[in-house]
Amino acid sequence: MAEKEFSTYKGKPLVRCGDELYYGSMSERFVIHMLIKSKKTVGDTEIADKVTIQLLCTDPDLSPRKQLVKSSDKQGLYTALDVAEVWLNRALKA
Repeated sequence: MAEKEFSTYKGKPLVRCGDELYYGSMSERFVIHMLIKSKKTVGDTEIADKVTIQLLCTDPDLSPRKQLVKSSDKQGLYTALDVAEVWLNRALKA
């Protein structure tokens, strides 16, 4: 079976399903989960307004509460992606 190709952001996979996004690879120790909490309309386009970012440990042996390392709410998807990239890079280097 061929490996599925995902969209990327700054060299890491970015997968979206509805209002949820995952940034990073599940094969690495950490991944980012983003949840779009609210949207606003600009012109004819609906854009993300409030986004929750979570840095998660991918260790399946941990309980869901212990998998959550860090969480924050940001205004706008681009701000959330920038913060997510910094968090993920720092976590993977540690």
